[in-house]
Amino acid sequence: QVQLVESGGGSVQAGGSLRLSCAASVDINRRCMGWFRQGPGKEREEIASINVDGTTTYTDDVKGRFTISKDNAKNTLYLQMNSLNSEDGAMYYCAARKWLDYCDGKNYDYWGQGTQVTVSS
Repeated sequence: QVQLVESGGGSVQAGGSLRLSCAASVDINRRCMGWFRQGPGKEREEIASINVDGTTTYTDDVKGRFTISKDNAKNTLYLQMNSLNSEDGAMYYCAARKWLDYCDGKNYDYWGQGTQVTVSS
């Protein structure tokens, strides 16, 4: 059973920073990992992913402000978020594909429970 546990959310003023963590119960080294978010009244969207080979992708909304990374030794995925604005307020989820699965646009297999990020102006 794969478990993903997010942490690091909270309230921050606009322009501030947060770092989210996602602790996995399995090896994250050789699988696609991603961060999603769902704001009030919005659909869940993928905002960043890190592939089996370490390459990263970002949605345009967060590119240049957010950085996805991972510590394979700790089986932990991170999302560094800088220059936060009110549009970034959302529930943030990490997700994982199956072992050796690349990020290929298909659905993720495992999900965390989410961590809330609130940005005040």
